[in-house]
Amino acid sequence: MMKLKVTVWNEYLHEVENEEIGKLFPKGIHGCIAEILDKAGMQAHTATLREPEHGLTDEVLNETDVLLWWGHIAHQEVDDKVVEKVYERVLGGMGLIILHSGHASKIFGKICGTGTGTLKWREVGEKEILWVVNPSHPIVDGLPEKIIIPQEEMYGEYFDIPAPDELIFISWFEGGEVFRSGLCYHRNKGKVFYFRPGHETFGAFYMPEIQQVIINAVKWAAPINFPDFTHGNTDPVVEFTPSGDSLH
Repeated sequence: MMKLKVTVWNEYLHEVENEEIGKLFPKGIHGCIAEILDKAGMQAHTATLREPEHGLTDEVLNETDVLLWWGHIAHQEVDDKVVEKVYERVLGGMGLIILHSGHASKIFGKICGTGTGTLKWREVGEKEILWVVNPSHPIVDGLPEKIIIPQEEMYGEYFDIPAPDELIFISWFEGGEVFRSGLCYHRNKGKVFYFRPGHETFGAFYMPEIQQVIINAVKWAAPINFPDFTHGNTDPVVEFTPSGDSLH
């Protein structure tokens, strides 16, 4: 069986600008996630904001089954042409996983189509309980009914996004807020998963349960073998005799 080819994209700014974050993620957030996926038997590649074309060249995207996206402070620096290329690849079947503050990225906004992606937030390191609300979904395979994260940034409702096709997780935070923390969209042949945990000053990506969610999500989002759609004026599938002249 061919290994899934995964690209992990990250701004890679916090880790080089903040010493404490650099110590927490010595290989960058992208490097941390790539190691998780490599150990799970996948072929992980990384790309960052400051690389030419943000590391997302045609060659890289064409060889990517699933793209993971972590961004925070430089959403507007992402070239619209690159966003459009990623979007077209998603429509064609490439999976897309948006992590944490990637909710405000250009690509997630384009995927959503409507809504602003705005939400409440508070960065004090409070406890989060991540509850599974769709226990038959492949993304929660092998997980407990809840994941307790000792310290995380709070995201709270209302989360201004279109209603998801599937809701997988809801979070409760120590301060009382709740949030739709894991949700799926389908766009043509592409599958998209947004997953909330993963703030840069905390260590959620080192938790085995969070790693399992990411691994499961990559497997779920991977392309399937489905033919291209037929559009436009087309011949009938079954021969028939037209009933009359068209008015058009």
